[in-house]
Amino acid sequence: MTQRNKSVGVFSPVVLSLLFATAAPAASPAELDAAAAQTLKNFYADSTKHQELAQTAIGILVFPRIKKGGVGIGAEYGQGVLQVHGESVAYFKLAGASAGATLGAAGRSEVMLFMTPQALEGFMNSHVWTVGVDADVAVVARGAGGNYDTETLKKPILAFVFGEKGLSADVSLAGTKITRKPS
Repeated sequence: MTQRNKSVGVFSPVVLSLLFATAAPAASPAELDAAAAQTLKNFYADSTKHQELAQTAIGILVFPRIKKGGVGIGAEYGQGVLQVHGESVAYFKLAGASAGATLGAAGRSEVMLFMTPQALEGFMNSHVWTVGVDADVAVVARGAGGNYDTETLKKPILAFVFGEKGLSADVSLAGTKITRKPS
């Protein structure tokens, strides 16, 4: 093993340890509600279309801050709240791992809109819900001119990733696991 490979092998666990050490403390429901309110405010300010979509959504899952990082082997973690009709109904944690495609450290916010009762019910009835396995989540991105792809907007679950800070070469949501936090 070369010196470079040794340092990468040591660096990855260090990055993962730091990532989870800073993300590990559980936020209280009041803290998550306040952070979610600010995140939604930022989300709506980004585009008038966001508020229109949110008003038609059956439920909104908000992760105010998701931390992700690693070198070769990566991890991500965040805490969030599910709102139905503007009321917080449950709290969740998000965790994921990847191998081979991650480089760097970053933070982001994420809002998932459940556009159908079936999509929300499937999410609520899952003990562990995995993006790409339990549900096909459409990651919504703006195209040229700031317009959204209308076919994407017809999907039952829409995910918006925004507020990225830091550097990371991996932006995939596939394989991300979301579990309900105990009440």
